[in-house]
Order: sequence, then structure tokens, then C-alpha cells
Amino acid sequence: MTLKEKARVLAGASHWRTHALRACGIESLVLSDGPHGLRKQEGNADHLGIAESRQATCFPTASALACSFDPNLVRRVGAAIGEEARRQGVDVVLGPGVNIKRHPLCGRNFEYFSEDPLISGELGAAMVCGIQSKGVSACLKHLAGNSQEHARMVSDSVIDERTLRELYLAPFERVIRRSHPWSVMTAYNKLNGVYCSEHEWLLRDVLRGEWGFDGVVVSDWGAMSSSVSSVRAGLDLCMPGPRADHARALVEAVNAGELDERHVTEAVGHIAHLSCRVDEGRRAVPASTLPDEELYRSHADLAREAASQSAVLLKNEGALPLETSQSVAVIGAFARMPRYQGSGSSRINPKFIDNLWYRLEQRGFAARYADGYEPIMGETSERLLRDAEQAAAHADVAVVVAGLPARYESEGFDRKLMTMPKGQVELIERVCAVNPRTVVVLQGGAPMEMPWRDKPAAILLMYLSGCQGGGAAVDILAGDVSPSGKLAETWPICLGDTALGVTYPDMDREVYYREGPFVGYRYYDAANIEPAYPFGFGMSYTSFAYRDLELTQRCVRLTVENTGAYRGAEVVQLYVAPAPGVVPSPCPPQHLIAFEKVVLSPGESNRIEFALDDEAFRVWDVQDHAWRVWPGAYEVRAAASSRDVRLSGWIDVPAPTPQGDAGGATSVAPALPNMYAQPYPGCFTSLGAIAAFEGLYSSPLPVRPPVVPFTVDSTVEDMEASWLGRRMFRIIDWVMADPTSKMDHIQRTMMKEMAADMPLRSLTTSGVPLGAVEGFVNMLNGRYLSGFMRIIHALVRSIRER
Repeated sequence: MTLKEKARVLAGASHWRTHALRACGIESLVLSDGPHGLRKQEGNADHLGIAESRQATCFPTASALACSFDPNLVRRVGAAIGEEARRQGVDVVLGPGVNIKRHPLCGRNFEYFSEDPLISGELGAAMVCGIQSKGVSACLKHLAGNSQEHARMVSDSVIDERTLRELYLAPFERVIRRSHPWSVMTAYNKLNGVYCSEHEWLLRDVLRGEWGFDGVVVSDWGAMSSSVSSVRAGLDLCMPGPRADHARALVEAVNAGELDERHVTEAVGHIAHLSCRVDEGRRAVPASTLPDEELYRSHADLAREAASQSAVLLKNEGALPLETSQSVAVIGAFARMPRYQGSGSSRINPKFIDNLWYRLEQRGFAARYADGYEPIMGETSERLLRDAEQAAAHADVAVVVAGLPARYESEGFDRKLMTMPKGQVELIERVCAVNPRTVVVLQGGAPMEMPWRDKPAAILLMYLSGCQGGGAAVDILAGDVSPSGKLAETWPICLGDTALGVTYPDMDREVYYREGPFVGYRYYDAANIEPAYPFGFGMSYTSFAYRDLELTQRCVRLTVENTGAYRGAEVVQLYVAPAPGVVPSPCPPQHLIAFEKVVLSPGESNRIEFALDDEAFRVWDVQDHAWRVWPGAYEVRAAASSRDVRLSGWIDVPAPTPQGDAGGATSVAPALPNMYAQPYPGCFTSLGAIAAFEGLYSSPLPVRPPVVPFTVDSTVEDMEASWLGRRMFRIIDWVMADPTSKMDHIQRTMMKEMAADMPLRSLTTSGVPLGAVEGFVNMLNGRYLSGFMRIIHALVRSIRER
């Protein structure tokens, strides 16, 4: 291969396809969005879920699936996605996403599993295994620190070393070590001052060096800032294409001695290896021979099962399960037009879709329906409220289906508040007032404030439950399935109770992760804040007893018994809590180290066993930059949730042997601000939080780049700092007016939120040559003639290269 041929392979040939070089055994690969189904586009292409895609099965989103606490179920879902990918000619599925849910308002939380790295890692590994079992590559994303949507393409996630290792990198490490994904996607954002797509420490030292990753590193769509810096750092594939400028920049850099050709050769080797893996995987595993209709029907059944196993019963005062002899008032537009998935790149065109109203009637219930509110904005009127009250008053049971409309959460922007629409809140309160046997079924991708939660008799949380969520909800309401889902994230009472309060998202481009490791239940436990529903919580139609705890240094055994009248499943959670002073601060009071879901019939018991290894107790030592196990006393807690400990006992963890002592015996923890030793409510929203974080970070904070001179990383908003930019901003608004008028409300909101923070280099994803972008940057910097000539030159060259 010539240098030019090699360089050409390192960028996409189109929006979803890579270049082939068959003479060297490299086939063109087709990539497609996931992660809870396929979004394969065959016409107009985009990475924001705007253009049409082929029909596929829409499984529950990760926020729902995580509540199953069931790796085997997630693996089966992954296998089904892999099977559909093969049928549609897709080689790489862009998912799963294992980013940590730092805050409930992140607009993309529905795509991620949990606030806890163990759950995220275990279920992410299961999804990868499932997808790749069908000879299709999974693409683990987004590495790393992608925890807000606001300014995601230019923001800098500034995270202290220990928190980065223990929370934000931990799920990626677990997935890579356990399931060996064939590809990994870098995040848009910077990490501690360096764009992830050109972060040599992240990609070479950690990902490949420490974790042993041997697959392809691909950029998120439009995430790459510098061709030469990215390939030098370990990025293999720049997407989307075509990007002739990428190959040209690499060739010029090698010829000028600025880039070692071995980096180009190495990247090509990784892509060739992926091509071989896909080919060999498909040869080893025969594709399904089922007709399309039969295959997708079977996957719809799996989607229903996954949704029912992931549903979380938050409250039940005898209202559930329903009896077919009862008359039911079904209230809420989501009962007929459900919120079953999120918006953005994961937006799937479902092959089959159901709803709660249809499934309830099909199940044989005498039901009456009232809209209650309109589904797009979630607003109501006095007429809709009166109709709902009348229906509820004349029924034995009222089922109100409510939650977050699609406009509240999406890729591309973060939620502004944690509230539901006011009309839905009023609807729930008024229906509960006329019918005390009211059941609320919640749909949405993330926690929401529930000031009404004391009023209904039962609350069933479905999250975004996929294309068969209606049937799954009815399976639980009717008692055909006993609910077994457990919350994989804490549901706070109100936004002010969260670690960052109303200060999220960070509107500065430097996003200081000032709460350190106190994320999710780690914060609520440390600050002694009572949540609405704790991490790991979920009710059942049956009951479970825990007994006979047996502890050794390497093993935990206990017996779980079903003491109720229904067959059901219990998720046994194992937490570890170091004795005071054993682990240096910042030290959350406890963390999850293991879990197991056990299915039991009434009266049945099962003896379960958890193996304990150093990973359960390890802490990142910031002085030696290595994992360390601190010797001392640890309490091991067997629990039904983070706040419901059923059995506990103490073990003494000895000092590691010299061969396993990564930290060294002389390591001393540095002194830290008091808030990290003992967090208190609101501490991380105080004026001193950033100053305290600087002490935790223990290095100079990354320097904020100046707005001028402009670069290709400057944003549309930055352009307003120049005379030319202000006029161009108005032209862009005028040009975008027609295309956006054809979008739905969610897509328009997403585009509006993203536009101001879009870096100028993002124009390359729409086919604008990078040289033209660079010419425009020159003009913004006052070099009008040379900039204009560069634009013309780039456009002419682009036409000739087509």
C-alpha cells in the first residue's frame, strides 16, 4: 500500500460507510446508529435522527434495561440487535453507551445505563457480547467524560484523577476487559484540556496500553479537531466522510516529518483487523433463516419481555394487580401515543408498536378512555381535566399514564428543570381526588419530581420501554408478571437535592466535576439526604427474606427465600463500606460491588454466592497513579436497595502481597478540603466549590482558550466577536429557516440548542471541505483576501476530487 492509499482508508467514504481496499483485504464497512435498536439510513443521511431509516425493533432504552439488573437479558437484546444488523447489511452498531449519569438533567441520560460504574460496566459488557455473537461489531461509546449535552462538541470535562478512574473510566475498563469490543468511539468533548479524539494518554496509554484494547478507535460524527494530532494520538477512523482533506493532511504531515508513518500504518492495520473480524464472525455464526415477519415478531416478543423485566414498581397500596372484573378508566394521551424512546441519533423507526390502551382492552378489561392532556407539549385544559375526572369517578380503578413529553429530553440539549408538565401534575392530583384507587404509569427517560407521589395508590415506572412497552405495562398491571425492576439511578425529591442543584449544566466551556466521586447514591449517602426513591429500589407482588449470611475474605454467601404468594425475582445487591479512616478521603460511605437476580417460586429459597477479589476494594492512589487496596475493616452489606440493608457483617482485608501492592506502603493521602471529607447538602453548589475542587484536582486547571484568534474549533456563537461573523450569523439563520421549518418540534429544539455551540469544523459533516472552513476562519481573523482565495481553492479541489 502506498502512503496515499493508507491515508485514504482512515476516513469515511460516506456518512455511514468506510473505504474499501480489497487488494489488501479491507472491505468497506457499514456503520449504523444504535444503541437500543438499529437506525440504518439508506436515503438522506444524518447523525441526529432527522432523516428516515429502515424499520427495526425498538428495544427499551438503556435507562430502562438497566433496571432489570439482568446481564443475560441484556445479552439477548444485544444478540437480537446484532441479528437485525446482519439482515440489514450493517457491520458496526454504534453502541452501547456506558457514560455515567452525573446529573438527572443530562438530555441523553436515557441512552446510558446508570450512575454506578459496576452496573454500567456489567450491562455494557453483556450488550457487547450479544451484538458481537452475531458477527457484528459493537462500538462502545463515548470515551470519556461526556456527561452533558450543552456545548458538548467544545466543552472541557475537567475531572480529578481519582474520580476519573473510579467512576468515569471504570465502566469502559470493565467492558473492554470482559467483552473485548471490536471498536470504541471517542467523545466530542475535551478531557482535562485535550479533545478525546486526540488524547494520547487516553487512547494509547490507557485504552490500548493498560486495558489491552485491540480494535478500531472511531471518532464521534464530526468530533475530530485535528487530523494529524488525532492519528498521532491513536484515532483510527474519522467519521463521517468523505474527507479527502484528512488523507491529504496525513500525507503532507508524513512527508514533512511531522507524523511518523507507522501511526498511519498502525491505524490501517486496526481497520483491516476489524474487517477480518466481521468476515470471520459471520462465517462462524450462520445468519437466521427466519422470514422477516417472523424474525421481527420474535424480537418484538423479546422487547416486551425486556420491558416487563425492567419496569419498577415504586408504590403499591393494594391497588395492583388489577382484576379483570374491575372497570378501568385509562387516562392520558401517552396510553395511546406512548413515549417509548428518546430523540436524536438513537431514534428508531419501529417495525411493530403497541400501546397500553390497546393491550388493556385485548387483555379483557372493561376500560374507558380520556385524553387528559395533549401528547406533544403535555398541556391540559379544564375540559380535558373534567372529562378525566368523570371517567375516573365512574371506574373501579383509574390508570393515569403520564411522564416526560419528547420535547423535555433529547440528544443535543439538556433538560432545564426536573419537573413534569404542570398540566399532568394537576391531572394526577385531580384524578386521585375523585378516585383513591388511582394507578400512575410513568413514561420518561430520567428522574422527575413527583410532588404528587403520596396521592395515588400505586406508581409503576416504565422509563422509555420500547416498541412493546404497552403490553409489558399491562402484563404487570394485570398480574401476569410480578414486577422485579430496581432503580439503577437515584430519584431525588427535587432538583435542589442533587449534588449540583440548579448549577447543571455548566454554562462555561470548562466543566469542573467539582463533586468528585460523590455522584448519585454516593452523594445522597454522604450528605445524608433522603431521596424520593433510592438507588436499587423496586417493589414486587411478592416478598423476600434474606438469611444465613456467611462471610470470608474471598466469599459472601446468603440465602434468599420467596415468602410471598407470587413467583417473582429479587435483585440481591452487595455493598462494601470501609470503616472510618481506612480509605483516604474523598471516600463515599459505600459502593456497589456485586449483584445477582434470582427467580423464585412461592416458598422456594436459593443459596447464592458472591466471590470477592481485590477489585471490590480497590481505590485509585493519586500519588502512585495506580490501583491500591487499603488494608483494614470493611462492612459487607447484602441489601434490597442502597437504603434497605438486610444482612451485614465485617471482614478484615489484609495488606496486599508485594506483588499485588500497586500503591506502595509509604503512600500518604494528601489533605483535602472539608467538603470532600464530609459532604453536606448543597456543598458543591456553594461559592467555594470551585476553589475546593482545585485542591482536589491537585494540578493546574486547564487554561481556557481565548475567543480570538478564531480557529476551526471556534463556535458559531464565537463568531459574534467579529464584524464578519455577526453578519454570517444572520445569513446562517436565514439559510436554516427553511430546512428547520420542515422538522418536528423536537428536532427544531435540538438544532436551535446545538447551533450556537457548534464548532465551525462541524461544517465538514455536511460536505464542506475543511480548506473552505479554514479559509472562512482566516476571514474572521481579518485576512479577507487570503481567506477568500483559500475557500475558492478548496471548493475547486473538492469538485475535482469527486
